[in-house]
Amino acid sequence: MDNSPMLHELTMKVRDYELDLQGIVNNSVYMNYLEHARHEFLNDVGVNFNQLHLDGYDAVVIRAEIDYKKSLRSGDEFVVKTSTRREGRLKIVFHQQIIRLADQALMVNASIFTACIHKNKPVEPIFILEKLWLI
Repeated sequence: MDNSPMLHELTMKVRDYELDLQGIVNNSVYMNYLEHARHEFLNDVGVNFNQLHLDGYDAVVIRAEIDYKKSLRSGDEFVVKTSTRREGRLKIVFHQQIIRLADQALMVNASIFTACIHKNKPVEPIFILEKLWLI
């Protein structure tokens, strides 16, 4: 099996209600963009986040590193680029970038560290790792 990193891209557009008083996207909204892109990525490779929970597994964020480079504004179209890597036996790291489409400017650079929990214990998420070509 090819173990090269998979790249997922999701295009989105800033909505007016995501702005703060300064007329820019509020910092907390970027977390929503990143989460939505991760869920879409997983769904596209055959891992349904809701079904995962119903089956007794919960994928949780255990650390987030986010560098805010520039600010998105109302109506900006952007792409969230996501790739993954495995860290140790239990962690999957999602590397994500938010890039404004108009000028290809890097807006956010993030690493989101996740783990999978089953019955309140961390478990090696073999079935997810296989879908992401990480094993």
